[in-house]
Amino acid sequence: MQKTTQIYGLRAIIEAVNSNEEIDKVFLQKGLKGDLMKELEGLLRRNEINMVYVPIEKLNRLTKNNHQGAVANISPIAFHTLEDLVEKANAKEGPALFLLLDQLSDVRNFGAIIRTAECTGVDGIIVQKKGAAPVTADTIKTSAGAAYRVPIAKVDHLKDAVFYLQASDIKIVSATEKTNDSVYDIPFTDAIAIVMGSEDRGITPSILKASDYRAKLPLLGEIESLNVSVACAVFLYEAVRQRL
Repeated sequence: MQKTTQIYGLRAIIEAVNSNEEIDKVFLQKGLKGDLMKELEGLLRRNEINMVYVPIEKLNRLTKNNHQGAVANISPIAFHTLEDLVEKANAKEGPALFLLLDQLSDVRNFGAIIRTAECTGVDGIIVQKKGAAPVTADTIKTSAGAAYRVPIAKVDHLKDAVFYLQASDIKIVSATEKTNDSVYDIPFTDAIAIVMGSEDRGITPSILKASDYRAKLPLLGEIESLNVSVACAVFLYEAVRQRL
């Protein structure tokens, strides 16, 4: 059953944080002062919950209710730990297959990727807590419900997740145009984690540098790149093809 994906009001959000709700992001009104706002800000920082300051017009668009200067997006799913994902993947037959999404920001792209991940047997998706697209009702809808079936882990820093995966004998493949190697030359028969970058900036340079492989897709037309969800599908199905 999908639960609400939004709550509003300073006290309501404080209570939600204290009740360990899966909060993706909190929108706070710029310039708003007061003891309750200070309490909420401190609580969000201590719990490392993503918060952004926005004009009141933005909050008014998010909800018609009395938001008191704060609106929170609540995830409709429960997140997993990276350690649990790796442990479960290593316990099953066959090599692990993970996805790391580096600052992907569009919720519909996220949903489309989750749907493809479910169809290709991905063991888990790993995203960063801050800056990543939240799991919203639109994400769930675009994923055709796959978001309830593919485990997703949130980490503080994606680069640390890369190092943890490598220490677990999982190779990192970054999808990037900054290479001469084709996706069709990469050995996906090993335990692999594929990194897909953000829609506008691509993959963070430090993650590219730490990767075991870099791979690109052949582009024969004049447009320089594919939509990230489409590119991700090509990478995942190349892994499936090699493993059949």
